[in-house]
Amino acid sequence: MLKLDDIGLRPARNDERDHLWHFIYVQNEWKAHDAPYFPLEYQSRFQFRRHLFKRLKEAETAMVIDYQGEAIGYLSCYWEDQSTRWLEVGITLFTSRYWGRKLGRKALTLWISHLFERYDVARIGLTTWSGNPRMMKCAEALGMQEEGRIRRVRFWEGQYYDSLRYGVLREEWQALQSAGQTLRCAG
Repeated sequence: MLKLDDIGLRPARNDERDHLWHFIYVQNEWKAHDAPYFPLEYQSRFQFRRHLFKRLKEAETAMVIDYQGEAIGYLSCYWEDQSTRWLEVGITLFTSRYWGRKLGRKALTLWISHLFERYDVARIGLTTWSGNPRMMKCAEALGMQEEGRIRRVRFWEGQYYDSLRYGVLREEWQALQSAGQTLRCAG
């Protein structure tokens, strides 16, 4: 398990399958802030077990966020373009009970460090929207740079929002970690 203070990243356990499915597809408070303009593609328990849960168990492109022994969310990574080594990350914290407490920042610190160790990439990116100011603040606190803002391309509940691209280069991340400007992790 990768660990930073009270946050850990780990593979999903079999006994968590129903818990994770419930918070992703039934009690999905998180979706109001995570690209709500894209409908969530519902997966049955069977589909979930064969797809996302399998990824969470393998713990290569997705990991469970563990807080005091409880699965409170998950992280993922995906190739925007593998041929050019363009890697992106995503995070989901299931309920507002865990928001605004820097738990996501700690989890992303662990995840980004892990991904830079695992993959030969020059940059790791994160995409969000201007309707999620907590995610914007988190990306900036991690030392990510706003690299792109596509104005008024997200329409939600009668209002336009911007799409935002953040990124951090390997050497920037290493410098931030060395200087102690982001949270340090052990794994």
